[in-house]
Amino acid sequence: MVRARCVVALLVLFFAGLSAAGRQDQKPAKKDLTPEEIIKAFTANETQLFDVWTQYYYRQVASIKIISVDGNPANEAMTLKFEVVFLDNGTREVKLIERTGRLRSLLWTPEDQDVITNYSPFTLTAKDLPSYSLTYEGKEKVDELDTYVFSVSPKSVEIGKLHFKGKIWIDNGDLQIVRTVGRVFTQKDASQLTPQFPEFETIRQLVDKKYWFPIWSHADSVLEYTKPVAQSVRVEETITYEGFKRFTSSVNVKPVKK
Repeated sequence: MVRARCVVALLVLFFAGLSAAGRQDQKPAKKDLTPEEIIKAFTANETQLFDVWTQYYYRQVASIKIISVDGNPANEAMTLKFEVVFLDNGTREVKLIERTGRLRSLLWTPEDQDVITNYSPFTLTAKDLPSYSLTYEGKEKVDELDTYVFSVSPKSVEIGKLHFKGKIWIDNGDLQIVRTVGRVFTQKDASQLTPQFPEFETIRQLVDKKYWFPIWSHADSVLEYTKPVAQSVRVEETITYEGFKRFTSSVNVKPVKK
């Protein structure tokens, strides 16, 4: 009887030890961040990301198609191929290396090209933050990632300046933007035509196991024009990024300002 009690006592101590060890091995639960803490963290990471982004070589291909004009099918397409180049003076440029096809139903402007090379993908650095209002929308699963969702809009609109309005998804582990859906827009004075830009969805992917860089952007939007003639143009654009490779040099790289 005494022996049985000893065995039971030893078993209790054994399993109690396993339970305690298991609790010690468990990782502490993640602290729930406030929206303000998330914003502070991810804009700091975006600032670092933008600086690193300007040190990478990559290729960018933009495919632009006109699907329809005023509901009538169209068959117009243009492909632009870009390549990042680093000049001897340390300046970094996104250079157009090939252009095939053409668009007849709308005029492709330097601003259109600026949007796909410098404003897509949208980044929100600590420097940009004072210009935007962010509203926390909650948590959402993006593929296998747990993310925080924020809506973004400019606090004010300056004539002639490009602005972004849409939503961003922040990975809750790395606290970097992993998905963006929104539209770049601008406002001109009454004497100028106001360009129209489609709404893009941009997906980012880990590069070099630490930086969430864009790999794919897609838009399918109807653009409404009033001048020189009133028309509705459905445009589809797909942008891909590939061949990321960090540039190494003793020269300081000077990025083109946004």
